[in-house]
Amino acid sequence: MTPLSIVLLVGGVIALVLGAEALIRGATRIAARTGLSTVVIGLTVVAFGTSAPELAVSVGDVVRGGDEAGGIALGNVVGSNIANVLLALGISAAVGGSLVVARRIIRIDVPIMIGASVLVLLMSLNGEIDRLEGFSLVTLLVVYVTWTVVSARQGNNDIRLDLNDDPSNEALAEAPVWKDLGFIAAGLALLVGGSQALVSAATDIAAELGVSDLVIGLTVVAIGTSLPEVATSVLAALRGERDLAVGNAIGSNLFNLLAVLGVTASVSPNVIPVAHGAIQVDIPVMIAVAVACVPIFANGHVLARWEGALFFLIYIGYITWLILDAADHSVRTDYGNAMLYFVIPITALTLTVIGVRSQRKELSAR
Repeated sequence: MTPLSIVLLVGGVIALVLGAEALIRGATRIAARTGLSTVVIGLTVVAFGTSAPELAVSVGDVVRGGDEAGGIALGNVVGSNIANVLLALGISAAVGGSLVVARRIIRIDVPIMIGASVLVLLMSLNGEIDRLEGFSLVTLLVVYVTWTVVSARQGNNDIRLDLNDDPSNEALAEAPVWKDLGFIAAGLALLVGGSQALVSAATDIAAELGVSDLVIGLTVVAIGTSLPEVATSVLAALRGERDLAVGNAIGSNLFNLLAVLGVTASVSPNVIPVAHGAIQVDIPVMIAVAVACVPIFANGHVLARWEGALFFLIYIGYITWLILDAADHSVRTDYGNAMLYFVIPITALTLTVIGVRSQRKELSAR
């Protein structure tokens, strides 16, 4: 373990914490200034910012060119979306306590996330995503963001925050807006730089320990692209901005599907290739994770600590499967059968029971 690796590791962690702190501070102040709730800010400004690393990597991949260019884009989007829900929200709830889930996220944003995930699967069935399909995704993004902001500004009580509700906001309204935007810009820069430093350090350390490049790519690098979302959501939960934590994760997933994949396919000189394994396994897992949010989020409109722990354990199980499958390990088949015939059915049954109980509570409340 070289001194440089240690410096990058420690510096990366510090940058992530400071970046998340600055981003949350700027976002919450912008929310109070504009009268929009932190949920809407999380779904738009914060979500787009934390998706910047995925967008930069994916667009850079197609700009470099080559026959296989663009293939990394889909892997980035799918892997990040799975990590945003299972890892970011899982750790946030398990460490920071139960997360509040706004009604609009359950009724509007999660269904849109599920629909966008299914749409990407349908686009991928022919083994590629072309430029026209990329334009379609970007168009859907513009419609979604415009509708979200306009509906919030029109005074929807579920997603609007009155600036006059808090007397301290009067002084905030008189403060220069460039300071708040500066916090957001600095926070995003620190998040991106911190995640890159952390991934670089972890990769060097793993290589020194004899870990294969394949395993490093499936774990360190894959998780590294989601570190901005993880850091922002966890710190938001610890600071009590629990609705911002959920809004960031769900909004980032939508931006990944519609912006990252859409923009990459739109600017790519070639189609975006989709691997057969992604169609069979990874994209269906992404859809299943999105669907799993419905009964859990609807259960009292919170993501409980134990549910966050469940998300995290499922993510560990998924990463373990990726590693075993890529390494063609001898226990891969047994592990896959155990997941398919035991773990997944029990998890599905648990989610079904949660959903039924939630519906009964809402009906009895009426």
